[in-house]
Amino acid sequence: MPKIGNIQLPEFPLLLAPMEDVSDPPFRAVCKDNGADLMYSEFISSEGLIRNAIKSRKKLDFTEEERPFGIQIFGGDEEAMGISAKICEAVNPDLVDINFGCPVKKVVSKGAGAGVLKDIDLMVRLTEKVIKSTHLPVTVKTRLGWDDNTKNIEEVAERLQDIGVKALAIHGRTRCQLYKGEADWTLIGKVKNNPRIVIPVFGNGDIDSPQKALEYKNRYGVDGIMIGRAAIGYPWIFREIKHFIKTGEILSAPTLQERIDVCRKHLRRSIEWKGPIVGINEMRRHYTNYLKGLPGIKEFRYKLVTLTTPEDIENVLSEISEHYKDYTFERSKIELVNYHEKCPL
Repeated sequence: MPKIGNIQLPEFPLLLAPMEDVSDPPFRAVCKDNGADLMYSEFISSEGLIRNAIKSRKKLDFTEEERPFGIQIFGGDEEAMGISAKICEAVNPDLVDINFGCPVKKVVSKGAGAGVLKDIDLMVRLTEKVIKSTHLPVTVKTRLGWDDNTKNIEEVAERLQDIGVKALAIHGRTRCQLYKGEADWTLIGKVKNNPRIVIPVFGNGDIDSPQKALEYKNRYGVDGIMIGRAAIGYPWIFREIKHFIKTGEILSAPTLQERIDVCRKHLRRSIEWKGPIVGINEMRRHYTNYLKGLPGIKEFRYKLVTLTTPEDIENVLSEISEHYKDYTFERSKIELVNYHEKCPL
């Protein structure tokens, strides 16, 4: 079973990817309920933390039930990364993760996220600074390289391990691909099967079904899988993968009541964490995903995204539960949206 420092993970763990404006505490709570083994904060600007920016500091929030839990930081300045690692340490997460994979222009143009893929020496220096600034295990999430001509992940993996990185999550695309085309796990497999690499290697990219998860587990030999977009509106993906790997059986699609229950919990947590106004407003984008497939849901959905009190929203959810009580969901393919387009930075 893989370990990150002293953190013992279960056999073949499933990780919830850090996603900006998505993987906040309310969303993480419903994913944890459904089997996510390791979760991360939304990614946090090192310079924002140092400036004491409210939004950055708010992202440090997590609950004990989320453990093991990692805080993910990004940035292109060594001193800022070191100081931000110390700030993260103060809230006592289980690990600190560095984002060298975010492909969005706003981050890359600052020489951070996937922008660091153009300068591997800088990547090593930034990582080393973080490692020296905290006693917590430090992990890295990155991509195959900047573009098709610079897929240097094999060199990157060795150099990061050599300076003390405790685990590596690799997205099977270059920065230039963004989320287009198909993720290529071939190099992820090469990293994992490199005899020099002894730290856990987690694969990421395009896992949208239990069958694909098992196929990639067997084909590439990774220590676990990180799931991002497939969990948006479908936190049940974690339990389905675990069940399929263990038994070879495909679970039935979540029932209407399960979907309503998740909506309710997500809404309650959203209000608790963000307050009633922001909590209700930001929950609106999730209803469509949770209730996708219900015929004639448009009228109810309109109510859900226009009502402004928890009581009224709860009443509509009860109406939906009663109206569709005889409806049985059929299993459908999970749509992997480009969440950066839906949730721009």
